[in-house]
Amino acid sequence: MDKLEISLEKKEAIIAEYLLEKSSYRALAEKHGIDFRTIHSWVVNFQGKPEKRMKTKPKEIDFPVVEMPTELSQLREELRKEKLRTELLNAMIDITEKDLKISIRKKSGTKQ
Repeated sequence: MDKLEISLEKKEAIIAEYLLEKSSYRALAEKHGIDFRTIHSWVVNFQGKPEKRMKTKPKEIDFPVVEMPTELSQLREELRKEKLRTELLNAMIDITEKDLKISIRKKSGTKQ
């Protein structure tokens, strides 16, 4: 079907069919005898979105190399300290529960 033969009402009907019935572009193309890319461009234009077409390949970006060994050692040291802190806090809770004879930790599950 030639582009000039399609009326505005028919275009709107096809766009509405796509948006309301969630039909695919290819199914609508077969049903109405129109190229699916044409229907896609109608829907995109109707929704007010610009069509994205890449004419050239994107340029590759060279990212600067970050010094990893010092950062990695810092992160390992922070992790070691946090593990020690967690052990200390768990030990404090255990001692408090033992001395006061009450449960401090939250029970898992729905029954409490």
